[in-house]
Amino acid sequence: MVKDESGIALLIALMAMLLLSALGLTLAMTTSTETMIASNHRGGEEGLYAADAALERAMQDLLTIQDWNTVLSGKATSGFIDGAPSGARTLPDGSSLDLGQVMNMARCGRLTSCTDAEMNGMTPERPWGPNNPRWQPFAYGPLNELVPTGTVDSQYYVIVLVGDDPSETDDDPAVDGADAGNPGTGVLSLRAEAYGPHGARNVIYATVARTDMTELERGYTAQRGQDEQNRRARKAAVQTPGKGLSRAEMSTSTGGIVSQ
Repeated sequence: MVKDESGIALLIALMAMLLLSALGLTLAMTTSTETMIASNHRGGEEGLYAADAALERAMQDLLTIQDWNTVLSGKATSGFIDGAPSGARTLPDGSSLDLGQVMNMARCGRLTSCTDAEMNGMTPERPWGPNNPRWQPFAYGPLNELVPTGTVDSQYYVIVLVGDDPSETDDDPAVDGADAGNPGTGVLSLRAEAYGPHGARNVIYATVARTDMTELERGYTAQRGQDEQNRRARKAAVQTPGKGLSRAEMSTSTGGIVSQ
């Protein structure tokens, strides 16, 4: 008896095609996932450096302000601003960012205006009660406008908020907290935020103290972003007032800032 084997070759070919298609789809998904991971990592690193660059610019401008109480009240701001300290800004990827909401989130963790009771509330991020910083916008704008040479290439928008040092126990976050005979020359807290494409966001906290009339001492207290990890503080002197800003370029291939 002769068996009919017609169609076996076609069946084997279809099964082989199905197997190869599954392997190809798996490879494509793996490649796409790896590309997304690399892109997110690069975006996170770029956001960290963007926030750090904004901090450096803000500290440059703080050196030129004698009375830091005017900074806490919002009367004195950095030279790096792109309009009123509130309202919506359109990011390069088409998304919108409201500066007022950013300030409210920093002050009390909500998008709408904060009451005094809410700003005095003790939370894990704001455990100092009446000494909680009343964050004020100090420097803000597109990162590519940070220096006048136009050599920064970035899609990030940066904001630096300034508040009173919460370690002071005067229960008055509107006053710098220096001694009575020398008001407005104590210690400030800075909060730099960087916003980028696809919802990327990085936040850096720092504390600055005026050591004399020409120098600041700074200490990074924490950094958080997509990975929400903290890092230890480091301290260094910054440039004296009147010294020109160094040239900075944002490298899209490494996500870092190169100073020249």
